[in-house]
Amino acid sequence: MFRFPHLRLGGHASVSEVRVRRKQFLRDKRKIWSKTSRMFRPFGLFLAVLSLIPSLRAATLTEPPNRVIISVRDQKLMVLQNGAKVATYPVSTSKFGLGDSWGRMTTPLGYLAVAEKIGDHAPVGAVFHNRRFTGEILMPNAPGRDPVITRIIWLRGLELQNAHAFRRCIYIHGTPEEKLIGRPASYGCIRMKSTDVASLYNQLPLGAVVQIVPDKLPKLPKAPKDSVPTESKSTSGPMLAVSAAGLN
Repeated sequence: MFRFPHLRLGGHASVSEVRVRRKQFLRDKRKIWSKTSRMFRPFGLFLAVLSLIPSLRAATLTEPPNRVIISVRDQKLMVLQNGAKVATYPVSTSKFGLGDSWGRMTTPLGYLAVAEKIGDHAPVGAVFHNRRFTGEILMPNAPGRDPVITRIIWLRGLELQNAHAFRRCIYIHGTPEEKLIGRPASYGCIRMKSTDVASLYNQLPLGAVVQIVPDKLPKLPKAPKDSVPTESKSTSGPMLAVSAAGLN
């Protein structure tokens, strides 16, 4: 009468058989889950490693072996090697404030890199016009003069907030107005004393990371004297002759 005896109503046999089948089903399901988990375990490990990539990239960006931090609040520049302080110099950032907008003479914030180095073997105080040495040499605090002098370290922005830095001609450079160093006085660039920028120029290779922050410099340990690199030979090419003049 019934084609499926296990669906017959009533009787103890049907109930026990359903219970057995439930237990059997759960046990089989656990087996399937365990097999599935073993199958997807390598994939899960791959996803875990993949999720770490952004943090690894951030760590690489924020802690390169050699970099520079410029504090707008302190008006100082710190050279770091492997997270330790190598040297600190006074600087001047823009007297017009912070930012990277076109038409505004402000200092950009964030991570930048050394894109060009101009001024190999030029004398201290050498005057540059359109990034070319004019042959004139100025002494510190020469009256009535405010050109770019000694060295030019041209920066390229690495973030959206400083993407215009290179085309805006944001430099680290020397200035004859050394009496103003230590407070905001530039037109967007980072100004330094001539002797300081010449020293920094020889310490920074092309591609070195420069971070400009609005806050104070971090408190970091000094690098051991035996680990401080000597001033390396410059890696820049010949001085450029271009038509666009950068503001200092």
